[in-house]
Amino acid sequence: MKLSEKIENILNKKTKFIIITGGVVSSLGKGLASASLASVLQSRGFKVRLRKLDPYLNVDPGTMSPYQHGEVYVTDDGTEADLDLGHYERFSGVPAKRADSVTTGIIYQRVIDKERHGDYLGATIQVVPHVTNEIKDFIVSDISDEDFVLCEIGGTVGDIEGQPYLEAIRQLAYEIGRDRIMFVHVTLLPYIPAAGELKTKPTQHSVKQLQEYGIQPDMILCRTHIEIPENEKRKIALFCNVKEENVIQAMDASSIYQVPINYSKEGMDEAVCRYFGIEDAPKADLSKWEHIVDVLKNPEGTVTIGVVGKYTQLLEAYKSLNEALVHGGIANNYKVKIKWIDSEKLESENAEDELSDVSAILVPGGFGQRGTEGKIKAIKYARENKVPFLGICFGMQMAVIETMRDVAGIKNAGTTEFGQDCEPVVGLMTEWDKDGAKQIRHKDGDLGGTMRLGAYECVLEKGSKVAEIYGQDHISERHRHRYEVNIKYEPILNKAGMSIVGRSPDGMLPEIVEIKEHPWFIGVQFHPELKSKPFAPHPLFMSFIKAAIDNSRLI
Repeated sequence: MKLSEKIENILNKKTKFIIITGGVVSSLGKGLASASLASVLQSRGFKVRLRKLDPYLNVDPGTMSPYQHGEVYVTDDGTEADLDLGHYERFSGVPAKRADSVTTGIIYQRVIDKERHGDYLGATIQVVPHVTNEIKDFIVSDISDEDFVLCEIGGTVGDIEGQPYLEAIRQLAYEIGRDRIMFVHVTLLPYIPAAGELKTKPTQHSVKQLQEYGIQPDMILCRTHIEIPENEKRKIALFCNVKEENVIQAMDASSIYQVPINYSKEGMDEAVCRYFGIEDAPKADLSKWEHIVDVLKNPEGTVTIGVVGKYTQLLEAYKSLNEALVHGGIANNYKVKIKWIDSEKLESENAEDELSDVSAILVPGGFGQRGTEGKIKAIKYARENKVPFLGICFGMQMAVIETMRDVAGIKNAGTTEFGQDCEPVVGLMTEWDKDGAKQIRHKDGDLGGTMRLGAYECVLEKGSKVAEIYGQDHISERHRHRYEVNIKYEPILNKAGMSIVGRSPDGMLPEIVEIKEHPWFIGVQFHPELKSKPFAPHPLFMSFIKAAIDNSRLI
């Protein structure tokens, strides 16, 4: 379908668009703002969809360093996306998909592919209209009966790479009408202690720059750590040409799950309804968020979880994992305290010194050899000392290798990810089935997008701990990895006390292992943290935190 036809299709629907931009500085929380607004609109009975447009040239964040970009979020359909899509799913419960994430790399790739194919009939290819048309096509595609589509534009107004996106949304507002599109601009109000004042000038300049691109914000979301005086709100409204009631205070919160409540109290959802002329929407029902915040503020107790990883210097790399542990605590009415342990440093330290004060141990996913032996040391400590253990992806692989080395006695057990000079307990998979179709990869192929990505089914062994935890024997979970535990070592693992209790439907790929003689020792090849939500905690994390609480009472 042509772009003009898609826009015509949108005009015949009820869908309205909210575009979220950011100014002054980066890392203001546009993703959290988008997710929070979406959840509040949901609570009023509206159907929402969330999308992210990232201005960087990478095709996706899959090959980007966690130190630069943080976590790579994976959707059911195998899209590697920005971590903000995790916020979107956790707050709205709406599963994200490929159509909800795009980068400049993808946009230019599409344009170049069309040019090579001859779709432009020999025209000179330019940013306007060809690149901007692709951006608009992304925004208006794959929409059904949503009331609101919220689109977050990454980066900060003024960034050179963001200019095509601003031009595209300006054009879109012209084409579908200003009554169908609302611009929300997130800015910072810095507080100057020496002057004792919040400063509005950066916000004024940011809005002025946005106006230079032909975009007039309809709402300004002001990030601040103190309350905004009424005269400052009036000043922002006057100089930025925005209604005073649409200048929304966004104060720092003790928990991100407090944010939807705060925004609704400030009248953000009312302002959205007012802008679009919606008069009959029910009031926001935020009871589920109020319950979550109440548990976080008034827990029955606190339990400490040791997370042994290699990216502990940038905790954004473990964003979904952190939140999933919090969700497990909410389900048990407990506060979860995370002790982040650098696996590389643990290699040269005594495991007991670092781990004796935690009630459970988790080893997350990761790539590369650095810090591997520290993870194995932590796993051995958990196994020998009966400490509840959860290994995720690479963490499961290391648990298998630790058992093969220290219990089965195969001292050179390892993974071919680090070389061929080992007993290949973990190796590169080049073929597997997905939805009845054979997937083929090559060891020398591109790194980007060549992993086992997205949702895959898993069959659980009846009577196993995981089957009891899930309450069913068929599950679907999201994957992101290249290497797999080799099923041929199952007899040796069984003798060593470790059982494969979850497999791919064809039985060829081990998905879950557990040690049945251990109080709680489970390794999973997938990433359960990606499907956990504060109001629907993942069953593995619920059970894991319950085991940690039980263990804490014995310490």
